[in-house]
Amino acid sequence: MSKIGLKSVFLPAGVKVTLEGASLVVEGPKGKLAREIPPLLEIEVREKAIKLERKRDHKEARSLHGLYRNLIANMVQGVGEGFLKVLEIKGVGFRAEKTGEELKLSVGFSHPVILPIPKGVEVAIEGPLLKISGIDKEIVHSFAAVVRSVKPPEIYKGKGIRHQGEMVTLKPGKSAKGAGVPGEGGK
Repeated sequence: MSKIGLKSVFLPAGVKVTLEGASLVVEGPKGKLAREIPPLLEIEVREKAIKLERKRDHKEARSLHGLYRNLIANMVQGVGEGFLKVLEIKGVGFRAEKTGEELKLSVGFSHPVILPIPKGVEVAIEGPLLKISGIDKEIVHSFAAVVRSVKPPEIYKGKGIRHQGEMVTLKPGKSAKGAGVPGEGGK
């Protein structure tokens, strides 16, 4: 049995759930999300919770049970509170700016990198911090991964784009190899 799939998804105040055929629709103060539910799973919508059950005990149904429970929980959290991903831009002259529906990154290349902002995602720039928010966790996190992949933090100086709080272990450069105790490794 899936331990995650057995847990109920509790609904906060202001979030409504309706089942329209094979589609589950979740509405809240931040917006509305819908997702198709596979026919191997059965949803029971109660007043304050959603319970997910398997119709049969097949391998495919077992693999989808916990996955769809978490997807539904993310939908409920997204329309209720939303999701936020914060990235830090570190480096001399590295900056980001929002121009309409595009994000322009100047991160040490000979040209700026322009990324289209997906629908349903908000981008706010506060100094070296880049705040990406929205109601769909998949879209917010995947866009944050795309932005980070433009210039991941390098291991010698730590310059680049990183998640807030991400620890980057810096390697010593070539000059640090023989810079130990005098008489060792030198002349």
